[in-house]
Amino acid sequence: MDDFLTRSQTPKIPRERRVFCNRNLKMSQIAWVGFDMDYTLAIYDQGEMDDLSIRATVEKLVLRGYPEFIRDITPPKDFPVRGLIIDKRYGHIVKMDRYKFVHKGYHGLRELTKDEIKELYLHKKIRPATPRYHWIDTLYALSEVACYAALVTAMEERGFAIDYAKTFTDIRECIDEAHRDGTILNAVAADLPRYIHRDPNLAPTLHKLRSSGKKLFLLTNSRWSYSDKMMTYLLGGAMSEYPSWRNFFDVVICAAQKPAFFQDHRPLLMREGEMLRHATFPLERGKIYEGGNLADFERALAVPGDEVLYVGDHIYGDILRSKKDSAWRTAMIIQELEQETSAHDLCSQDYERLDELESKREHTEDELRFYQSRVKELTRMIEAKHAPPQAAAHPNAAPSTHSPTDLEAERVRIKRAIERLRGIIREVEAEVSTIDRRTNARFHPYFGPLLKEGTEQSSFGKQVEEYACVYTSRVSNFLSYSPQQYFRSPRDVMAHELG
Repeated sequence: MDDFLTRSQTPKIPRERRVFCNRNLKMSQIAWVGFDMDYTLAIYDQGEMDDLSIRATVEKLVLRGYPEFIRDITPPKDFPVRGLIIDKRYGHIVKMDRYKFVHKGYHGLRELTKDEIKELYLHKKIRPATPRYHWIDTLYALSEVACYAALVTAMEERGFAIDYAKTFTDIRECIDEAHRDGTILNAVAADLPRYIHRDPNLAPTLHKLRSSGKKLFLLTNSRWSYSDKMMTYLLGGAMSEYPSWRNFFDVVICAAQKPAFFQDHRPLLMREGEMLRHATFPLERGKIYEGGNLADFERALAVPGDEVLYVGDHIYGDILRSKKDSAWRTAMIIQELEQETSAHDLCSQDYERLDELESKREHTEDELRFYQSRVKELTRMIEAKHAPPQAAAHPNAAPSTHSPTDLEAERVRIKRAIERLRGIIREVEAEVSTIDRRTNARFHPYFGPLLKEGTEQSSFGKQVEEYACVYTSRVSNFLSYSPQQYFRSPRDVMAHELG
């Protein structure tokens, strides 16, 4: 007991394991908790997956007639992040803020200059839904970006003419083909420990939710055979109370084809061995279902939509569509969040200094405006002193008892003060720029923070805020919280409320 009392303890959950809240969520009011599988329950090793995907894509590109030397290029796996936009017209890869303005970008692997960005993107917003652009919103798609950037650079360096749009389309088609024909999935399924991080806290987390009375469902786009192998690896034999991974879930739906699941009205099928037949209601625990649609599934759950929490990683397929087409509450798994919070903590002193500099700049700009107004006022007074007697005085000008020489001396003094203040502002802006570069590099060597762009949210960060009620780095982070937890969002603060 003495050892327990003297042990260093804290009730605070480490930031990298916290669940962050955008909209208040009372877990006590949640009856069903649903999960996506890939990149949600199953945390992939991103480096290994990118390696596998890149190799498969390059081989298929060569078969399509691309030059043999592309086998020897090494696409930088640390180059892409989620939330980028591919500009297929110019071969550019850019990152936007929440207002869809571009702040940084690359042509292949060459960083675009400020002038290049200004010429193409400053005076208009990007419209990601148009055919010119492609939005990168999944971890699965990062290998496409790495391939594209490296291929554009390598081919241009060797003097090849390149159709930027066709090249990106070819890359996408090749990687999709590699998934369809089993090149990628078969390799993963054959060596799960290499590609998957098995989380020992996943099973206790699901058990804790079930023990509180909540029902669980699995809703994944993956096929049954792959899902069974993956879920057996993740949960098989994890707890003696569950003979099979299927015992953790009340409903299992594979091949859901999200986001179509949330919009279309495809029938729900029940698997019996290799056969599929139309499902009957109510749904049976222990059975495997495929396909289906939101309307039928909500009727089967027999609870209002806002009593369902769905946990997924895909901002569009899992989060945005479920939020737009249903009342389901949403939790987003952002695997990169552990690195993001760590980098944010490393930057704490820099952020404090940026706050000091911003305060200094604002105070200096206030002084600058005051002195600039004073110079204008003195100029009018001097002009009035030299004006002919019959000239009308400025209607608002107060009569001056000072001589023109005194007024000119004061104007010269104030102009010197203005130059000094402008110098201070230049120094502040130079230091801010240096700190920004340093802090960005701590997050990501090319694109900085995932969820921010400059002082604004990134376009990806804005979507996370808008469509995810809560977000966290992995499902097992819920283990640290009560199944009845009340997640409260921070108070929104507008500009006029700041000091």
